[in-house]
Amino acid sequence: MPRLSKYVLKQLAAPVALFAVLMTCVIWLTQSLRLLDLVINRGQSAATFLYLTALLLPSLLMILLPIAFFAGALYALSRLQSDSEMTVMWASGYSPRQLAVPVFAAGLIVMAITYLCSLYLMPLGQRMMKDKLLDIRADIGTAVLNPGEFNTPVPGLTVFIRDLTSSGEIRGVLVHDNRNAKQPITYLAQSGQLAQTPDGARLIMVNGTIQQSQANGAQLSTLKFQRYVFDLDQFASPQHYTERAASERYLGELFWPQTHAKLTDRVRDIYLAEGHNRLAAPLYCITFALIALAAATRGSRVRGSHALRIAAAALFAVGLRIAGYGLQGFAANHPFWNILLYLVPLLGAGLALAVLTGFDPEDWLQRRRMQRTVEATS
Repeated sequence: MPRLSKYVLKQLAAPVALFAVLMTCVIWLTQSLRLLDLVINRGQSAATFLYLTALLLPSLLMILLPIAFFAGALYALSRLQSDSEMTVMWASGYSPRQLAVPVFAAGLIVMAITYLCSLYLMPLGQRMMKDKLLDIRADIGTAVLNPGEFNTPVPGLTVFIRDLTSSGEIRGVLVHDNRNAKQPITYLAQSGQLAQTPDGARLIMVNGTIQQSQANGAQLSTLKFQRYVFDLDQFASPQHYTERAASERYLGELFWPQTHAKLTDRVRDIYLAEGHNRLAAPLYCITFALIALAAATRGSRVRGSHALRIAAAALFAVGLRIAGYGLQGFAANHPFWNILLYLVPLLGAGLALAVLTGFDPEDWLQRRRMQRTVEATS
């Protein structure tokens, strides 16, 4: 690769990386907020929260990487043009075709990363997140470790602990079991310990009493104990097998799904549209590379005209991507039109390539207007 091509590639790398990081951080923070409430209420650690939010990254990168590449490439090429660096390149014999080489190289790299996310990392991350969330919801023991608060991890159970020492010892325990409203049971203990056994979570209470109301509150029986083990897993809801969502399936499972339940035509069409979208989405990297090249290298060098081309290119790229998102939903209802998911980026690339080879949309529009004027006057 010529030295100028390496220079252009370096100029592209920094803005693309910056836009990718900024956009990912913003969307990542908004998406991670929905996990924050679950993690806090279930008494999970900060490490668990970071682990769950990290599993969101592949699904975000699949969407954001092509957009970040377009924004970074358009910015870098526009800066080269506005700083007259392109003029110096053309004067030194560096042709527009040579300029396209590093832009396409960067586009291919981003496209490969996008394919890696869409075909492997995203379904893997979604599966791992779903399994972890099921474990958190099933772990009722950690949901009661909030000192000074009345915790109701599940309907019918109220747990209060006065204090929790650094060694894990619980001081002051109250457990109220109200599953049978006619005979509620209250456990009081001076101290306790939460233990995770092979059979599940157990609350070990020491030096306390068991108070049970009978005859609709007319009688109260009290039993003292020195050590009592309370089974918390009896309140945990059983985990049922659920079909993998479309985002959790690998490409082969989308095109040739194997399920435990009868697969309806509607679900099969959704899987098919998701599979074609994963194959088509990374193609926008090449389309955006062509659009950025066309906006930065073609047309008048007047500053106002250049800014107009940049705005038109951005609007065109945004329109293409929105059309792609809309067509996925349309193709889920009409499987025949899955081909449109590939045609949209290809048509965009074709139009940008036509501009690069000499086609001028402004000149074409002016000729059309003049032709209509002539036809109207004649």
